Amino acid sequence: MINNSECIIARKLDIKLNNPFLVSQALIHSSFAHENKDKPCHNERLEFLGDAVLELIISEYLYRNFPKLPEGELTKLRASIVCETSLVEVARELNLGEHLSLGRGEQSTGGQDRPSILADALEALIGAVYLDQGINVTCRVVINLFNPVITVIKEGALHRDYKTMVQELSQLKYHTTPRYKIVSELGPDHDKVFVAQILLKEKILGEGRGKSKKNAEQEAARIAWVKLQE
Repeated sequence: MINNSECIIARKLDIKLNNPFLVSQALIHSSFAHENKDKPCHNERLEFLGDAVLELIISEYLYRNFPKLPEGELTKLRASIVCETSLVEVARELNLGEHLSLGRGEQSTGGQDRPSILADALEALIGAVYLDQGINVTCRVVINLFNPVITVIKEGALHRDYKTMVQELSQLKYHTTPRYKIVSELGPDHDKVFVAQILLKEKILGEGRGKSKKNAEQEAARIAWVKLQE
């Protein structure tokens, strides 16, 4: 029987589910499954599948739409589309966090909006759609979901190195460079999330999260870049 979350997501994806259980499983984090032994299935296997399906779909799209680009440039384009930042943006657009089943610990520490959890859940959802609908429908769903990111790619503005951009701008405007500080590490060792701050003249310009220190610093730099533009 289809529940409300599955129905909402299916409507947003413009699909009619054949097996709602697959989407339900995609929304179950391992922390929830560990606390509820009667629900042993979680989304990690679907995440594994969805990661591969997403990469294939985006790879084919780029291959067909950028026939003059060499392999190296195609690889950079693909990486900019399937990176965690893009996955999180799409997941938040779907309000995926509010539909996730999380363990009490993850729920209490804001797991429903944690970038790593959102990115993994989106990949799991793509895996579920692929198993339920097949590759053709999944292609349509993925391209629609990632269309804003793809549009940016088409316009020639890739996900940029915000750390470099902020550094260049701060040197130009303030004659100094920012520094980064890892302020905390959240979650278990197998799913660690780092929180980084960017400081300019000891003023905090932004705070970001990521699966690695580098990703957390990039997210902090992105937020700082927006502030500096304002």
